[in-house]
Amino acid sequence: MSPPARERVRHALVGAGARAEMFVRALALDHADTAELVALADVNQARMDAHNRWLAELGHPPVPTYRAADFAAMLARERVDVVLVTSVDVTHDEYVTAALRAGCDVVTEKPITVDAPRCRRILDAVAETGRRVTVAFNYRYNPLHEQVRRLLADGAVGEIGSVHFEWLLDVRHGADYFRRWHRDKATSGGLLVHKASHHFDLVNWWLDARPVEVHAAGRLFFYGESGRRHGYARDYDRAHGSPTAADDPFALRLAEHPRLRELYLDAEAEDGYQRDRNVFAPGVTIEDDLAVLARYSTGATMTYHLTAYAPGEGYRVMVNGSRGRLELDVTESDHVSPAGAGALKGAALHGDEAAAEHGAARLTLRPFWAPPVDVPVDGWARQGHGGADARMTRVLLGGEPDPLGRAATAYDGALALLTGLAANRSLDTGAPVRVADLLTLP
Repeated sequence: MSPPARERVRHALVGAGARAEMFVRALALDHADTAELVALADVNQARMDAHNRWLAELGHPPVPTYRAADFAAMLARERVDVVLVTSVDVTHDEYVTAALRAGCDVVTEKPITVDAPRCRRILDAVAETGRRVTVAFNYRYNPLHEQVRRLLADGAVGEIGSVHFEWLLDVRHGADYFRRWHRDKATSGGLLVHKASHHFDLVNWWLDARPVEVHAAGRLFFYGESGRRHGYARDYDRAHGSPTAADDPFALRLAEHPRLRELYLDAEAEDGYQRDRNVFAPGVTIEDDLAVLARYSTGATMTYHLTAYAPGEGYRVMVNGSRGRLELDVTESDHVSPAGAGALKGAALHGDEAAAEHGAARLTLRPFWAPPVDVPVDGWARQGHGGADARMTRVLLGGEPDPLGRAATAYDGALALLTGLAANRSLDTGAPVRVADLLTLP
């Protein structure tokens, strides 16, 4: 007698923007044997309708849609097991806590939230309900980063003394944070929270440590009204319909990208949200050039720099220890091609991928008194965050075993957030900030 079929886990998603597409596609195609998408919620009906059209293209029936205000009713009516939160960062805590108290587990996009009070609400709800929150730190699932974790855990460099971490966002990817809601620190926490939480989480995970004290310096150097000083500013508010933006390499051309047009341009009438703001227009309250010095519970230190206006994209990590040094050097794109300048990273242009740009990755172990060793890593790719997106959904949606502990908890999310929040506080005060002064954690 064959065993009974396993019941699929029922997922609902709130926040039907572009990032939701990865989860929707994974549920519809890759993990349909273990999980199912049963509902969508958003503030904008047109965006949910777009996702249902794309589901139909994949051969999946449409799912019920709910206004965000009816989120609680959706959870009950659709008998939801797990909620996927891909909404604007400042709203994460609202949906996470409501889902937990309704008896659901949660997978939330990073960052877990944008400030300490909201983080406390999430942690309190986890403790109160006993339900699980997983933060979608997809970079933990990058094969390169998994190998770094293994090497450091195995003592390849001995006791870790320091880490240097440089991240470069090119002028296509970096610019995109200055076109949309991320340009307002009140809704995104700035790049030290929204973007760098990925990187701070990696260091916490690699070192198996927690941040203790953070000192930071930074400014808005390139985007915003600084663009006039550098000679890049054009006088328009948003790119669509503006003749002035026609030849601006920093302008996002929504009408040329079918997916973006459906999600944003065609949905504007409902909520007025404009996805293609001028990156040099006034009103930017986040920084684009940031330096951080952090001290950890193990005594190790990290120097970190984020540049959001580089000619190419990639990152470098150097870990110094008592037995040697580990170096990771990744080039995701060596330049921004003219064909791809007015697009998004990885976005299709007129149905075809933008012109190819070279990328490469190298992981090198440099032990004392021995030649350096190039460490082979299988599975790295330039797409999908180094191949991490597909690996992450296999764990979070498909139930794949996770011996490396890649699935980040709410506590992990809080530690990454607090590094960024302490750095933001340091930017304001000019002084080092103790993480414990922002939020007490067990």
